[in-house]
Amino acid sequence: MQTEVHVYALAVAASALLSFYPFLIVILSFCRNVLHWPAAVDAVYLALNDYLPGDLGTFIKRNLPLRGTFQFTAMILLLITANGIFEPLEVALNRAWGVATNRSYLKNQLVSLGMIFLCGGLALLSLILTANNAEWVRGWRSGPAVHAGEVALWVKVLVFKAAAVPISILALFLIFWLLPNRRIPAARVAPVAILTGLVLEAMKYLSLLIWPLLRGKLESEYGVFHNSATILIWSFAAAMIILAAAQWAARVESQNEQGLEEDRAR
Repeated sequence: MQTEVHVYALAVAASALLSFYPFLIVILSFCRNVLHWPAAVDAVYLALNDYLPGDLGTFIKRNLPLRGTFQFTAMILLLITANGIFEPLEVALNRAWGVATNRSYLKNQLVSLGMIFLCGGLALLSLILTANNAEWVRGWRSGPAVHAGEVALWVKVLVFKAAAVPISILALFLIFWLLPNRRIPAARVAPVAILTGLVLEAMKYLSLLIWPLLRGKLESEYGVFHNSATILIWSFAAAMIILAAAQWAARVESQNEQGLEEDRAR
């Protein structure tokens, strides 16, 4: 509830908005032009439809580049903007864990770069698992084309969700564990990462539920910028949840350490 937490969350959300489209371009061009894997491209579109409410996923899919070489410009832009996510996150997590000294700017950029590749690799792993499953389903399905297509789509969605949730939890665990400028007990942040991942997954369905009401309001207030406002709002809410989880983990750890000190004193 402190004001600075809202500042951190807004900085994370703004960086997420700036890095979102370049991230999609990089992943899409990597799957299409480097891996030459149409099933992985379909998995990217499936993820868009799953994560974004209403027709927002369709709008972004329609405006993504359909061809071309690997987008190195988008890759550079992604690295710059995604670094902006982890810088305020580190400061906020340090604040939660009572760390007085942040990393230097250079060290923060190096750690952020590693986190970008770790989290980006996990996202790509989720897409690869979905793509492999899609090819497997295409190989064994039988029966009328309409029913087979429906079964294949449902299986792809289920496998994507089954892969995406654990991988998202793993990404959150790495953020909670590696980003603060101190040694964090892995056992302390593991259950927090699991709970946070499940809460964020539930928030996704909440966004789908209230989207018809929210869409009209955003279109009225923001006009042509309503899609950007949607991404910014939900990124801000997700950042607040992540920071609240970190504060909870740090508070429990502090209470445990205080209890151990009291036991030693006795």
